[in-house]
Amino acid sequence: MSTDRPEVLFVCIHNAGRSQMAAALLAHHAGDRVVVRSAGTAPAESINPAVIQVMAELDIDLLASGAHPKRLEDAAVEASDVVITMGCGDECPFYPGVRYLDWALEDPAGQGVDAVRPIRDRIDELVRGLLEELLADPTDSDRNTGD
Repeated sequence: MSTDRPEVLFVCIHNAGRSQMAAALLAHHAGDRVVVRSAGTAPAESINPAVIQVMAELDIDLLASGAHPKRLEDAAVEASDVVITMGCGDECPFYPGVRYLDWALEDPAGQGVDAVRPIRDRIDELVRGLLEELLADPTDSDRNTGD
């Protein structure tokens, strides 16, 4: 990982649902401690309305923050410490030295808010775990071994 703030890229197909929620949640929880990006391999025209609504329930306004679907660019992958894919398969470029994770999550496309809430909540759990890992002090594990 870079010596400055860790950089995380969330990638899904349309960049209209899962990756938007993940990026917004990580930015919300991390503040300026992590650089957060999202992109899609085939971006949609706009963010899924159900996603906008369930994020607003957490006081996260995707539209006011300027979130919009963006095309995945090699430069964004290359600049990232961690790339988290969500259903984009082999379309994500691979760069040595970049850590890749795949989060198997249901696609919220075409689903209502009742179906999208559990997806959002699962993403939030994963994001909190990732943030804890990204910001962990590596010397803490040495102190806790009792050696």
